[in-house]
Amino acid sequence: VFTAMDAFLFYIGWEAALIPIYFICAFWGGKDRVRINMKFFVYTIAGSLFMLMGIIYLYLQNPAQNFDIQAFYALNLDSEQQGWIFWAFFIAFAIKMPIFPFHTWQPDTYTVAPTQGTMLLSGIMLKMGIYGVIRWLLPIVPAGVQDWSCLAMVLSIIGIVYASLIAFTQKDAKRLVAYSSIAHVGLISAGIFALNQQGMQGAMVQMLSHGINVVGLFFVLDIIFSRTKTNKIEELGGIAKAAPQLAIVFLIIVLGTVALPGTNGFIGEFLLLMGVYNYGIWAAAIAGLTIIFGAVYMLRMYQNVMLGKTNELTITFTDIHGTEKLVLYIICALIIILGVYPKPLLHLTEASVQHLLEQVNQKLTVK
Repeated sequence: VFTAMDAFLFYIGWEAALIPIYFICAFWGGKDRVRINMKFFVYTIAGSLFMLMGIIYLYLQNPAQNFDIQAFYALNLDSEQQGWIFWAFFIAFAIKMPIFPFHTWQPDTYTVAPTQGTMLLSGIMLKMGIYGVIRWLLPIVPAGVQDWSCLAMVLSIIGIVYASLIAFTQKDAKRLVAYSSIAHVGLISAGIFALNQQGMQGAMVQMLSHGINVVGLFFVLDIIFSRTKTNKIEELGGIAKAAPQLAIVFLIIVLGTVALPGTNGFIGEFLLLMGVYNYGIWAAAIAGLTIIFGAVYMLRMYQNVMLGKTNELTITFTDIHGTEKLVLYIICALIIILGVYPKPLLHLTEASVQHLLEQVNQKLTVK
């Protein structure tokens, strides 16, 4: 998917990515996994059908009669055609990301999926939707994106607010992180549809940062579940006393998630807010406020799980060891290194974003 230069190959990879996730969730998922897995599968397949129709239409419009992405970039489509193609691709990408109101499959799927499945969903498959918007939607139908960017921005902002408010009420740690992920993706989506340098670059940077952080969060929650057999926040507490190393790495990951300066989450969210602000101060104000909400519910979860008094579930909790240490130390190192020295990543993404925006603006000028 991420390397495809052919629309047909992109579509095959897009669909094939569902297969391992489906079987991982079906065989090793939690309670009610069959119904929830089927809901996820139907959602994504339905969205993919719209994208397939869009790809077929672009193929028919292409004089060369091939699926080459560069040939699609060169197509001269009118505004109405671009509008239809926008929606055909946008629905598929919005479901995969997901953004409001296409998100309803995600919390249940994240909750019942085993940790391996949740990591793949949040760390890789979610990014496929964001990548699709940047790689396919913007260069092929820039006028369609421009015409519908306001609606996409509104949906993104609604998703940020909605997910943040729902996260406040969650008693299950995995569901809280799932809704937190929806809020973060909403901000990334808002940055993309702001259609400016800061928003686009922030989206690219945050794709990487969010992938690192959310995988770390789910890995820590899996460690906790493997020792206590629960993800209920109210049933935990005092783990830091028994597992100080886990408490430290978990805190670093949480701080990266809430975008503390000096962590990997800060630079991406700062650029995203700048991009959204340049689009409209109202959007930046709402997004900025919900980022504060995110810090509150994530730190509250950390406090309830790690601090306070131990109980019968956590009093015998053992600290991280072996491969657990290795994985979490690598994640924490990436969080700190990318936060303290983001220059190489910024330099790499800046050139890509400039080229993309030049390509988009050139097509809009021709139109």
